[in-house]
This record gives sequence, structure tokens and C-alpha cells, in this order.
Amino acid sequence: MTAADPHPALATGFTAKFGVRHPIVQTGMGYVSSPPLVAATAEAGGLGVLASATMTYDELVAAIAAVKKATDRPFAVNLRADAPDAAERIDLMGREGVKAASFAQAPRKDLIKRAHDLGLLVVPSIGAKRHAQKVAEWGVDGVVVQGGEGGGHTGSVPTTLLLPQVTDVLRGSGVTVIAAGGFFDGRGLVAALAYGADAIAMGTRFLLTSDSPVGRAVKDVYLAADVNGTVVSKEIDGVPHRVLATDFVRRLERRSAARYPRALANAWKFRKLSGTSLPDLIREGLATRKARSLTWPQVLMAANTPVLLRAAMVDGRPEYGVMASGQAAGVIDDLPTCQELIDGIVTQASAILDGLKG
Repeated sequence: MTAADPHPALATGFTAKFGVRHPIVQTGMGYVSSPPLVAATAEAGGLGVLASATMTYDELVAAIAAVKKATDRPFAVNLRADAPDAAERIDLMGREGVKAASFAQAPRKDLIKRAHDLGLLVVPSIGAKRHAQKVAEWGVDGVVVQGGEGGGHTGSVPTTLLLPQVTDVLRGSGVTVIAAGGFFDGRGLVAALAYGADAIAMGTRFLLTSDSPVGRAVKDVYLAADVNGTVVSKEIDGVPHRVLATDFVRRLERRSAARYPRALANAWKFRKLSGTSLPDLIREGLATRKARSLTWPQVLMAANTPVLLRAAMVDGRPEYGVMASGQAAGVIDDLPTCQELIDGIVTQASAILDGLKG
């Protein structure tokens, strides 16, 4: 069996609900999940997710238009549930026919209703069984279950333990389960299906494609990493964040009061880059502090994060930036197109599933 003729088991509840050919999701990575990457994923049969948290509203308008110009296939948009203009962004997505709204944190009930009223599917990311239960009661359509192997904000429980807990508690609920954290090939897809998931989501694997907008110098840093090449740090934005273990991150790990003035300066820089007004920046800081129970110094570090990400992902300067990364970076050594990546995963998974018959 091939990607053109996949195993029947790869036609899952996810593919039916989201209207895509393959149970594969490209996650919404700030400054990485741009229109070309999202469109390439969609054209290859997966669900591309446009990352809007690092975009202004007007930039999101243009990005959605660019994806729609490049493909007529379904795609999603990731946004922050605590963004001051979250409702306006959801309205835009509804008007433009976006398939789904994904959230890094659980959205409020009113945002879920607003999205549903506009025909959007709602998919938050969760990192604990109790979170899955809560959002299921609120009526979400799917959840991204990210284990500790995943990049960016992550928990400590590995996917192999978290995923079966969530699939057990959501069995029969109608909520689609998308597994994330440590996936990079067809073997992982089959394993996720065996645990009861409907699809897999990958970030680092899609970052390391030729369709990714990240510069080659930064990609080379990822490709050079081994399986011990990431670290989970709280020094970036106050909560556990899995990133490449670079010299820059090691310096951040060395606690110093001097980093807080730098964080404040970078927060102000991001305000100018993003077009965020000072009142909105203050509201975001207050919301972040309340949602995460952070100290004010940690709020400053959280505001610092977009600038650190931009330094690497946009400016191509890994020596001055922060590079979110899953542990899968240590087993990736190539830069395929999205089409080649998804075709390879589906072909490998189909062969494994076909071999299990005997």
C-alpha cells in the first residue's frame, strides 16, 4: 500500500471530521507555521495549522488569504485564548471558512460557542487527563494531547503514558484525539492509533522540511542535535518550555536579576513589532499572570519569548534566539518536502498495518 492507496485503518474519525486525506497535523508554531508551510501540508493531505499568536490582526487577515490562494483544502488557525482580540479573530476565521480553531490553552466557554456558531471546529491542546475531561464537558471537537517529548510548552508525563489515559477517559465522547510529542514517522502513527488516537500532530518534523520558512543555518542547528540535545527550561517564560540546549539557553538558565530589565526591553520591542497597544500589552500581562500564576518577573520573561523566537526563526540568528524543539529533533536528519514527508509516513504506516494481518 502507498500514500495514494493507504491502509483502510488510516481513514479515521479525524480524517472524516476535518475533511483531510491523512491523519496527520502540522502544529501551529510561532514564526514557523506560515502560509507556504500550511498550504504545502494541506496539499499533501494533512491538516496545516497557521500560527497567529505572533501575528497582528491585519497580518492574520493577509495570512489566511495567502493560504486560501495556495490551496482549497481545509486548514486551521492557532490562536491564544487569552488574546484581547480572540473573539475578533474567531469572527474572521468564520467569515473566511477556516476549518478549525486550535488553542494552546483551553478557550473560555463563550469562545467555544462563538466558534461553533460560526461553523468552526474547536481543538485545544491539553497536557493532563483532567484537562481533557474538562474541555470535553465544554463541548470541544478535538484535543491535541502533548506528552513531555514535545517541543515548546510541555508537561513532564511522556506521551506513552498520557495518551492512553486521555483516550480511555474520552472513549465514547465523540471528541477526536490527536497525539503529539515524539512523533516523526509511520511507526509513531501506528502506535498512536493503537493507543486509541485518531491522528498525530508534529511540530519539529514539519519545521525540518524544505517547505518550512526557517533559515538553513537554524535548521542545521536542529539537524545537529542528538536525542539529549533539548532541555526543559522555566527561565524563558516562567513555565516549562522544551527547547534546543544551546549556549544561549544555558546562559538564560544561570539565574541573574539582570535578565529582567532585558526582558522588559524585549517586551517593549515586541509591542512595537506586533502593533500591540500599551493597554493591550498590560491586559495581556495581567491575563498571563492570572492564568499561569506567575510572578511579575516571570510575566516579563513571558513577554520576552516572542522576541527570542523571532531572533532565531525569522532573523536566522540561533546564537541570540530560543528554538523550541521536541526530542524528535535527535532522530531527524533530512529536509523533505511536506508531500514527501506525509507520503512517506502514510506509506510506512500502511505497510506496518498490512503486515500485522499475519
